[in-house]
Amino acid sequence: MELRVAYQGEPGAYSEDAVRRAFPGSTPLPCETVREAFAAVEEGRAGAGVVPVENSAAGSINETHEALLASDRLRILGELVLPVDHALLAPAGATLEGVRRVYSHPQALAQCDEFLLRLGAEIVPVHDTAGAARMVAERGVVEEAAVAGERAAEMLGLAVLARRIQTEEGNATKFAVIGDPEAGPVLGEPSRTSIVFATADEPGSLLRCLQPFADHGVNLSKLESRPRRGAPFAYVFYADLDGSAGDPGVAAALEDLRARSPMLKVLGSYPLL
Repeated sequence: MELRVAYQGEPGAYSEDAVRRAFPGSTPLPCETVREAFAAVEEGRAGAGVVPVENSAAGSINETHEALLASDRLRILGELVLPVDHALLAPAGATLEGVRRVYSHPQALAQCDEFLLRLGAEIVPVHDTAGAARMVAERGVVEEAAVAGERAAEMLGLAVLARRIQTEEGNATKFAVIGDPEAGPVLGEPSRTSIVFATADEPGSLLRCLQPFADHGVNLSKLESRPRRGAPFAYVFYADLDGSAGDPGVAAALEDLRARSPMLKVLGSYPLL
């Protein structure tokens, strides 16, 4: 049976590369936004989705975190890390010195901030790296360029003016495979658990919520606060834990946390692909 996998972007996007790595032989389903990728899975138009969660240089992807919190059905089924090498792409005949305007996704632009600052061109954010490359190819203006992957250049016939332009040499993006745990693909034994929780608005509340993990020997590999939508200047905490939610220590820590937190949601227990 054909597996359709939703992703944010256009053919040639890094998210499509992540789909092909996670699900070789699947049919990628391009979506304009992360929320549309979630909707495609929730509505059954795709059996799974692959969405960016965090970049090693530019940080977390807000839209993905909000969609995970908002969804009643979808959970994280797997995680993979994809090395990301950005290139500056332009129509044939363009020169690096002649570039006056650069298009790309805001995350990609942020990851290449030092190179773009030296370039001195106008920076224009758009919805997708591959979409930026397609737009530059269609317009054919030699003063315009896009930040995207070299595969997009091959697909669209663009010239590569500069390679590996990201600020951080080890630039990588973490992607989450999302799906319905009852119906989605099984990718292996869980080794990590992601949660989101809230704390009471009183002194010591965060310490009380974190104490169960120390008590039960559970390592937190990530802890990040983010604004809580609909509650100005209130925050929730996203955390990644080593181990499965079914492990005795993790299960006990989550049970204790649930008793201390006004809100706790397990976003998924999953393998690292």
